[in-house]
Amino acid sequence: MTEETPTPVQSGPDVPPDHLAINPRSPFFDQDKLQRGIGIRFKGTVRTNVEEYSISEGWIRVQAGKSMDRHGNALTIKLMGPVEAWYEDIGDGAPVAKKD
Repeated sequence: MTEETPTPVQSGPDVPPDHLAINPRSPFFDQDKLQRGIGIRFKGTVRTNVEEYSISEGWIRVQAGKSMDRHGNALTIKLMGPVEAWYEDIGDGAPVAKKD
């Protein structure tokens, strides 16, 4: 079975937002978009542990082990590099949001 690379697209109703977070306290949190399922490719590798991403700024945030801050939130680290996002509910050939 081969994995097809989705067609690059910048905007539209079936393209994920430029910036999205899974933390409900974040101003970039959007439950409706997250429920659709977001696929993230970072530096050419599909990632499943992304807490937040920004396509235009070229970074993702991932949890730093099991470390917690004093408020009980997971500590995260920012990784810089090319980011691509797509909705997983569309299936193969879904439009991809990425920085040109």
